[in-house]
Amino acid sequence: MADLQLKAPRQVMDRRQFTIALAGISCLPHLGLRNAPAAQGGVTPDQARDVYRRSVIIDCNTAPALGDTVRLSPGALEDAARSGMTAIRVSVAGAAPSFEYAVGEIAYFIGVAEAHPKHFILVRRHSDIDRAKREAKLGLILGFEGTTMLGSDLSRLEVFQRLGVRTMQLTYNSRSLFGDGCLEPGNAGLSNLGRDAVIQMNALGVAVDLSHCGARTTSEAIAASAKPVLISHGGCRAIYRHPRNKDDRELKAMADRGGVIGIFLLPFLGGEPGSPPTEGILLRHVEHALNVCGADHVGIGSDIGISPVSDTPEYRKMIENVAATRKRLGVGAPDEDRPAYVPELNHPRRLEGIAVALAKRGHTSSVIEKVIGGNFYRVLRDIWGSA
Repeated sequence: MADLQLKAPRQVMDRRQFTIALAGISCLPHLGLRNAPAAQGGVTPDQARDVYRRSVIIDCNTAPALGDTVRLSPGALEDAARSGMTAIRVSVAGAAPSFEYAVGEIAYFIGVAEAHPKHFILVRRHSDIDRAKREAKLGLILGFEGTTMLGSDLSRLEVFQRLGVRTMQLTYNSRSLFGDGCLEPGNAGLSNLGRDAVIQMNALGVAVDLSHCGARTTSEAIAASAKPVLISHGGCRAIYRHPRNKDDRELKAMADRGGVIGIFLLPFLGGEPGSPPTEGILLRHVEHALNVCGADHVGIGSDIGISPVSDTPEYRKMIENVAATRKRLGVGAPDEDRPAYVPELNHPRRLEGIAVALAKRGHTSSVIEKVIGGNFYRVLRDIWGSA
Protein backbone atom coordinates (compact mmCIF):
# COMPACT_ATOMS: atom_id res chain seq x y z
CA MET A 1 0.00 0.00 0.00
CA ALA A 2 2.92 2.35 0.66
CA ASP A 3 3.58 2.80 -3.07
CA LEU A 4 -0.09 3.12 -4.08
CA GLN A 5 -0.64 5.65 -6.85
CA LEU A 6 -3.98 7.36 -7.42
CA LYS A 7 -5.46 6.17 -10.70
CA ALA A 8 -7.61 9.27 -11.14
CA PRO A 9 -6.85 12.95 -10.47
CA ARG A 10 -8.14 14.43 -7.24
CA GLN A 11 -11.45 16.16 -7.90
CA VAL A 12 -10.38 19.77 -8.31
CA MET A 13 -13.96 21.03 -8.47
CA ASP A 14 -14.46 20.17 -4.79
CA ARG A 15 -13.92 23.44 -2.90
CA ARG A 16 -12.42 21.74 0.16
CA GLN A 17 -10.00 19.58 -1.80
CA PHE A 18 -9.03 22.62 -3.87
CA THR A 19 -8.27 24.70 -0.79
CA ILE A 20 -6.09 21.96 0.67
CA ALA A 21 -4.20 21.63 -2.61
CA LEU A 22 -3.33 25.33 -2.49
CA ALA A 23 -1.92 25.22 1.03
CA GLY A 24 1.72 26.32 0.96
CA ILE A 25 2.13 27.92 -2.52
CA SER A 26 -28.66 40.04 11.05
CA CYS A 27 -30.03 38.44 11.54
CA LEU A 28 -32.43 36.00 12.91
CA PRO A 29 -34.27 36.20 16.24
CA HIS A 30 -32.65 34.59 19.25
CA LEU A 31 -34.61 31.55 20.37
CA GLY A 32 -34.14 30.85 24.05
CA LEU A 33 -30.40 31.52 23.92
CA ARG A 34 -28.30 29.98 26.62
CA ASN A 35 -26.20 32.18 28.85
CA ALA A 36 -22.87 33.30 27.37
CA PRO A 37 -19.72 31.96 29.07
CA ALA A 38 -18.80 34.22 31.96
CA ALA A 39 -15.68 36.35 31.61
CA GLN A 40 -14.75 35.58 35.24
CA GLY A 41 -12.23 32.78 35.67
CA GLY A 42 -10.52 33.39 32.35
CA VAL A 43 -6.95 32.32 31.69
CA THR A 44 -3.84 34.04 30.39
CA PRO A 45 -2.50 33.40 26.88
CA ASP A 46 0.34 31.30 28.34
CA GLN A 47 -2.19 29.24 30.29
CA ALA A 48 -4.22 28.79 27.10
CA ARG A 49 -1.11 27.45 25.35
CA ASP A 50 -0.67 24.99 28.22
CA VAL A 51 -4.31 23.91 27.81
CA TYR A 52 -3.53 23.31 24.14
CA ARG A 53 -0.47 21.19 24.88
CA ARG A 54 -2.23 18.88 27.33
CA SER A 55 -5.65 18.61 25.65
CA VAL A 56 -7.07 16.42 22.91
CA ILE A 57 -7.12 18.72 19.87
CA ILE A 58 -9.55 17.93 17.03
CA ASP A 59 -10.17 19.88 13.84
CA CYS A 60 -13.26 18.36 12.25
CA ASN A 61 -12.37 19.30 8.66
CA THR A 62 -8.78 19.66 7.50
CA ALA A 63 -5.95 17.61 5.99
CA PRO A 64 -2.21 17.67 5.47
CA ALA A 65 -1.01 18.95 2.11
CA LEU A 66 -1.79 15.98 -0.15
CA GLY A 67 -0.13 14.82 -3.35
CA ASP A 68 -0.63 12.31 -6.12
CA THR A 69 1.11 9.56 -4.17
CA VAL A 70 0.79 8.44 -0.56
CA ARG A 71 4.27 9.74 0.25
CA LEU A 72 3.73 13.29 1.45
CA SER A 73 6.31 16.04 1.17
CA PRO A 74 8.68 16.75 4.08
CA GLY A 75 6.99 20.13 4.50
CA ALA A 76 3.53 18.55 4.77
CA LEU A 77 4.78 16.08 7.38
CA GLU A 78 6.54 18.81 9.36
CA ASP A 79 3.41 20.98 9.39
CA ALA A 80 1.25 18.05 10.51
CA ALA A 81 3.62 17.26 13.36
CA ARG A 82 4.07 20.91 14.33
CA SER A 83 0.31 21.47 14.46
CA GLY A 84 0.03 19.71 17.81
CA MET A 85 -3.36 18.33 16.81
CA THR A 86 -4.54 14.93 18.01
CA ALA A 87 -7.05 13.99 15.31
CA ILE A 88 -8.61 15.49 12.21
CA ARG A 89 -11.56 14.62 10.04
CA VAL A 90 -10.30 14.33 6.45
CA SER A 91 -12.73 14.64 3.57
CA VAL A 92 -12.48 11.58 1.32
CA ALA A 93 -13.33 11.43 -2.39
CA GLY A 94 -14.78 14.89 -2.98
CA ALA A 95 -18.39 15.91 -3.37
CA ALA A 96 -19.82 13.51 -5.97
CA PRO A 97 -17.63 10.45 -6.49
CA SER A 98 -18.57 7.05 -7.85
CA PHE A 99 -18.45 3.97 -5.64
CA GLU A 100 -15.19 2.91 -7.27
CA TYR A 101 -13.56 6.31 -6.91
CA ALA A 102 -14.54 6.48 -3.24
CA VAL A 103 -12.95 3.09 -2.57
CA GLY A 104 -9.77 4.26 -4.29
CA GLU A 105 -9.64 7.39 -2.16
CA ILE A 106 -10.07 5.38 1.03
CA ALA A 107 -7.16 3.21 -0.15
CA TYR A 108 -5.16 6.40 -0.70
CA PHE A 109 -5.59 7.56 2.91
CA ILE A 110 -4.85 4.07 4.22
CA GLY A 111 -1.68 4.26 2.16
CA VAL A 112 -0.77 7.66 3.63
CA ALA A 113 -1.02 6.22 7.15
CA GLU A 114 1.00 3.15 6.19
CA ALA A 115 3.65 5.20 4.41
CA HIS A 116 4.13 7.50 7.42
CA PRO A 117 3.52 5.40 10.56
CA LYS A 118 5.51 7.82 12.72
CA HIS A 119 3.15 10.65 11.79
CA PHE A 120 -0.36 9.24 11.26
CA ILE A 121 -2.78 6.58 12.42
CA LEU A 122 -6.22 5.78 11.04
CA VAL A 123 -9.00 6.36 13.54
CA ARG A 124 -11.39 3.41 13.38
CA ARG A 125 -12.60 3.52 16.98
CA HIS A 126 -12.71 6.12 19.72
CA SER A 127 -9.75 4.65 21.58
CA ASP A 128 -7.59 5.42 18.53
CA ILE A 129 -7.93 9.13 19.38
CA ASP A 130 -6.47 8.41 22.83
CA ARG A 131 -3.71 6.39 21.21
CA ALA A 132 -2.88 9.27 18.86
CA LYS A 133 -2.54 11.59 21.86
CA ARG A 134 -0.31 9.14 23.75
CA GLU A 135 1.95 8.52 20.76
CA ALA A 136 2.05 12.16 19.58
CA LYS A 137 0.68 11.19 16.17
CA LEU A 138 -2.13 12.66 14.09
CA GLY A 139 -5.27 10.55 13.88
CA LEU A 140 -7.07 10.55 10.52
CA ILE A 141 -10.87 10.27 10.72
CA LEU A 142 -12.26 9.41 7.27
CA GLY A 143 -15.44 11.25 6.26
CA PHE A 144 -17.54 11.64 3.12
CA GLU A 145 -18.78 15.01 1.80
CA GLY A 146 -21.89 13.47 0.22
CA THR A 147 -23.71 10.26 -0.62
CA THR A 148 -23.35 9.74 -4.36
CA MET A 149 -21.03 6.78 -3.79
CA LEU A 150 -23.98 4.94 -2.21
CA GLY A 151 -26.35 5.34 -5.16
CA SER A 152 -29.62 4.11 -3.71
CA ASP A 153 -28.02 1.02 -2.15
CA LEU A 154 -27.90 1.46 1.62
CA SER A 155 -26.02 -1.83 2.03
CA ARG A 156 -22.98 0.16 0.89
CA LEU A 157 -23.10 2.05 4.18
CA GLU A 158 -21.80 -1.02 5.97
CA VAL A 159 -19.19 -1.58 3.26
CA PHE A 160 -17.77 1.89 3.78
CA GLN A 161 -18.05 1.64 7.55
CA ARG A 162 -15.94 -1.52 7.45
CA LEU A 163 -13.45 0.28 5.23
CA GLY A 164 -13.05 2.96 7.89
CA VAL A 165 -15.48 5.77 7.02
CA ARG A 166 -16.72 7.24 10.28
CA THR A 167 -18.67 10.37 9.23
CA MET A 168 -20.92 11.06 6.24
CA GLN A 169 -22.78 14.10 4.95
CA LEU A 170 -26.26 13.41 3.61
CA THR A 171 -25.83 16.01 0.86
CA TYR A 172 -23.30 18.34 -0.65
CA ASN A 173 -24.53 21.75 -1.85
CA SER A 174 -27.13 20.50 -4.31
CA ARG A 175 -29.89 17.88 -4.19
CA SER A 176 -29.07 14.23 -3.56
CA LEU A 177 -31.25 11.15 -3.31
CA PHE A 178 -31.11 11.67 0.47
CA GLY A 179 -32.14 15.32 0.79
CA ASP A 180 -31.64 18.87 -0.42
CA GLY A 181 -28.35 20.71 -0.09
CA CYS A 182 -27.93 24.28 1.06
CA LEU A 183 -27.94 25.72 -2.49
CA GLU A 184 -31.12 23.91 -3.56
CA PRO A 185 -33.90 26.53 -3.83
CA GLY A 186 -36.67 23.95 -3.35
CA ASN A 187 -35.50 23.18 0.21
CA ALA A 188 -37.46 19.92 0.03
CA GLY A 189 -35.92 18.36 3.09
CA LEU A 190 -35.01 14.78 3.95
CA SER A 191 -36.18 12.05 1.58
CA ASN A 192 -37.51 8.65 2.64
CA LEU A 193 -34.19 7.18 1.57
CA GLY A 194 -32.45 9.80 3.68
CA ARG A 195 -34.48 8.84 6.74
CA ASP A 196 -33.58 5.19 6.24
CA ALA A 197 -29.93 6.16 5.84
CA VAL A 198 -29.95 8.08 9.12
CA ILE A 199 -31.36 5.03 10.94
CA GLN A 200 -28.70 2.76 9.44
CA MET A 201 -25.90 5.22 10.12
CA ASN A 202 -27.00 5.36 13.76
CA ALA A 203 -26.91 1.57 13.94
CA LEU A 204 -23.48 1.36 12.31
CA GLY A 205 -21.92 4.14 14.36
CA VAL A 206 -21.35 6.43 11.38
CA ALA A 207 -21.79 10.08 12.35
CA VAL A 208 -24.53 11.95 10.47
CA ASP A 209 -22.94 15.18 9.17
CA LEU A 210 -25.24 18.02 8.07
CA SER A 211 -22.68 20.67 7.10
CA HIS A 212 -23.81 21.24 3.51
CA CYS A 213 -27.47 20.31 4.00
CA GLY A 214 -30.36 22.68 3.38
CA ALA A 215 -32.40 24.03 6.28
CA ARG A 216 -35.22 21.47 6.11
CA THR A 217 -32.86 18.56 5.56
CA THR A 218 -30.82 19.71 8.55
CA SER A 219 -33.82 20.05 10.86
CA GLU A 220 -35.48 16.81 9.74
CA ALA A 221 -32.26 14.81 10.02
CA ILE A 222 -31.67 16.10 13.55
CA ALA A 223 -35.18 14.96 14.48
CA ALA A 224 -34.77 11.58 12.75
CA SER A 225 -31.43 10.72 14.36
CA ALA A 226 -31.39 8.77 17.61
CA LYS A 227 -27.78 9.86 18.12
CA PRO A 228 -26.18 13.31 18.14
CA VAL A 229 -25.36 14.77 14.73
CA LEU A 230 -22.41 16.79 13.48
CA ILE A 231 -22.19 20.03 11.60
CA SER A 232 -18.51 19.38 11.12
CA HIS A 233 -17.78 22.65 9.32
CA GLY A 234 -20.16 25.61 9.21
CA GLY A 235 -20.95 29.07 10.52
CA CYS A 236 -23.75 31.15 12.04
CA ARG A 237 -26.29 32.75 9.72
CA ALA A 238 -27.21 35.30 12.38
CA ILE A 239 -23.69 36.73 12.01
CA TYR A 240 -23.43 36.43 8.22
CA ARG A 241 -26.33 35.45 5.98
CA HIS A 242 -24.86 32.79 3.72
CA PRO A 243 -26.32 29.49 2.48
CA ARG A 244 -23.48 27.52 4.07
CA ASN A 245 -24.26 28.93 7.53
CA LYS A 246 -26.88 27.58 9.95
CA ASP A 247 -29.64 29.57 11.60
CA ASP A 248 -30.24 29.63 15.34
CA ARG A 249 -33.12 27.15 15.18
CA GLU A 250 -30.90 24.54 13.55
CA LEU A 251 -28.02 25.21 15.94
CA LYS A 252 -30.19 24.95 19.03
CA ALA A 253 -31.92 21.78 17.81
CA MET A 254 -28.53 20.19 17.10
CA ALA A 255 -27.25 21.13 20.57
CA ASP A 256 -30.42 19.95 22.32
CA ARG A 257 -29.76 16.48 20.85
CA GLY A 258 -26.11 16.49 21.93
CA GLY A 259 -24.46 17.47 18.64
CA VAL A 260 -21.51 19.73 17.86
CA ILE A 261 -20.83 22.39 15.21
CA GLY A 262 -17.30 23.06 13.99
CA ILE A 263 -16.86 26.68 12.97
CA PHE A 264 -14.90 26.99 9.73
CA LEU A 265 -12.23 29.52 8.76
CA LEU A 266 -13.67 30.30 5.33
CA PRO A 267 -14.82 33.57 3.72
CA PHE A 268 -18.37 32.30 4.36
CA LEU A 269 -17.89 33.91 7.80
CA GLY A 270 -18.21 37.37 6.23
CA GLY A 271 -15.80 40.27 5.94
CA GLU A 272 -14.64 42.58 3.21
CA PRO A 273 -15.17 41.61 -0.45
CA GLY A 274 -12.02 40.19 -1.99
CA SER A 275 -10.35 39.70 1.40
CA PRO A 276 -10.01 36.73 3.73
CA PRO A 277 -12.01 36.69 6.96
CA THR A 278 -10.35 38.07 10.07
CA GLU A 279 -9.81 36.48 13.46
CA GLY A 280 -12.35 38.91 14.91
CA ILE A 281 -15.05 37.70 12.52
CA LEU A 282 -14.23 34.08 13.33
CA LEU A 283 -14.55 34.79 17.06
CA ARG A 284 -17.94 36.43 16.52
CA HIS A 285 -19.19 33.15 15.03
CA VAL A 286 -17.59 31.04 17.77
CA GLU A 287 -19.09 33.17 20.53
CA HIS A 288 -22.50 33.34 18.89
CA ALA A 289 -22.52 29.56 18.64
CA LEU A 290 -21.50 29.33 22.31
CA ASN A 291 -24.39 31.62 23.23
CA VAL A 292 -26.96 29.67 21.20
CA CYS A 293 -25.72 26.12 21.71
CA GLY A 294 -23.90 26.18 25.04
CA ALA A 295 -20.24 25.46 25.73
CA ASP A 296 -20.59 21.70 25.18
CA HIS A 297 -21.59 21.93 21.52
CA VAL A 298 -19.06 24.13 19.69
CA GLY A 299 -15.75 23.20 18.08
CA ILE A 300 -13.60 23.99 15.05
CA GLY A 301 -13.88 22.47 11.56
CA SER A 302 -11.53 24.79 9.73
CA ASP A 303 -12.19 23.51 6.17
CA ILE A 304 -8.68 24.56 5.12
CA GLY A 305 -5.44 22.60 4.98
CA ILE A 306 -2.99 22.30 7.84
CA SER A 307 -0.18 23.99 5.91
CA PRO A 308 -0.40 27.78 5.61
CA VAL A 309 -1.66 29.49 2.48
CA SER A 310 0.77 31.50 0.38
CA ASP A 311 -1.43 34.38 -0.74
CA THR A 312 0.21 35.14 -4.09
CA PRO A 313 -1.30 36.57 -7.29
CA GLU A 314 -1.23 33.02 -8.68
CA TYR A 315 -3.24 31.78 -5.70
CA ARG A 316 -5.81 34.56 -6.15
CA LYS A 317 -6.17 33.81 -9.87
CA MET A 318 -6.56 30.11 -9.26
CA ILE A 319 -9.33 30.46 -6.69
CA GLU A 320 -11.17 32.89 -8.97
CA ASN A 321 -10.98 30.43 -11.88
CA VAL A 322 -12.11 27.46 -9.82
CA ALA A 323 -14.93 29.46 -8.21
CA ALA A 324 -16.16 30.48 -11.67
CA THR A 325 -16.10 26.87 -12.87
CA ARG A 326 -17.93 25.59 -9.80
CA LYS A 327 -20.55 28.31 -10.25
CA ARG A 328 -21.14 27.18 -13.84
CA LEU A 329 -21.53 23.61 -12.62
CA GLY A 330 -24.11 24.69 -10.05
CA VAL A 331 -22.12 23.62 -6.97
CA GLY A 332 -20.35 26.87 -6.12
CA ALA A 333 -21.42 28.96 -3.13
CA PRO A 334 -21.15 32.75 -2.77
CA ASP A 335 -17.75 34.08 -1.65
CA GLU A 336 -15.77 31.13 -3.03
CA ASP A 337 -13.66 33.57 -5.03
CA ARG A 338 -12.25 35.07 -1.81
CA PRO A 339 -9.07 33.80 -0.09
CA ALA A 340 -9.75 30.86 2.19
CA TYR A 341 -7.73 31.44 5.34
CA VAL A 342 -7.59 33.72 8.39
CA PRO A 343 -4.41 35.87 8.24
CA GLU A 344 -3.86 35.93 12.01
CA LEU A 345 -4.15 32.12 12.08
CA ASN A 346 -2.28 31.25 8.88
CA HIS A 347 -0.04 28.63 10.48
CA PRO A 348 -0.29 24.94 11.46
CA ARG A 349 -1.05 25.69 15.15
CA ARG A 350 -4.16 27.70 14.31
CA LEU A 351 -6.25 26.01 16.99
CA GLU A 352 -3.68 27.11 19.55
CA GLY A 353 -4.13 30.62 18.16
CA ILE A 354 -7.88 30.29 18.66
CA ALA A 355 -7.29 29.11 22.23
CA VAL A 356 -5.16 32.17 22.93
CA ALA A 357 -7.70 34.49 21.31
CA LEU A 358 -10.50 33.02 23.44
CA ALA A 359 -8.37 33.48 26.56
CA LYS A 360 -7.85 37.14 25.71
CA ARG A 361 -11.64 37.50 25.55
CA GLY A 362 -12.08 36.12 29.05
CA HIS A 363 -13.07 32.52 28.37
CA THR A 364 -12.24 29.85 30.92
CA SER A 365 -9.85 26.96 30.42
CA SER A 366 -12.84 24.58 30.42
CA VAL A 367 -14.55 26.40 27.54
CA ILE A 368 -11.30 26.65 25.59
CA GLU A 369 -10.53 22.95 26.01
CA LYS A 370 -14.00 22.01 24.78
CA VAL A 371 -13.86 24.27 21.71
CA ILE A 372 -10.43 23.11 20.54
CA GLY A 373 -11.30 19.43 20.66
CA GLY A 374 -13.06 18.28 23.81
CA ASN A 375 -16.55 18.58 22.38
CA PHE A 376 -15.78 16.59 19.24
CA TYR A 377 -13.96 14.01 21.39
CA ARG A 378 -17.12 13.61 23.50
CA VAL A 379 -19.65 13.54 20.66
CA LEU A 380 -17.68 11.01 18.61
CA ARG A 381 -17.63 8.73 21.67
CA ASP A 382 -21.40 9.18 21.98
CA ILE A 383 -21.88 8.22 18.33
CA TRP A 384 -19.25 5.48 17.92
CA GLY A 385 -19.11 4.02 21.41
CA SER A 386 -16.19 4.10 23.83
CA ALA A 387 -14.19 1.11 22.57
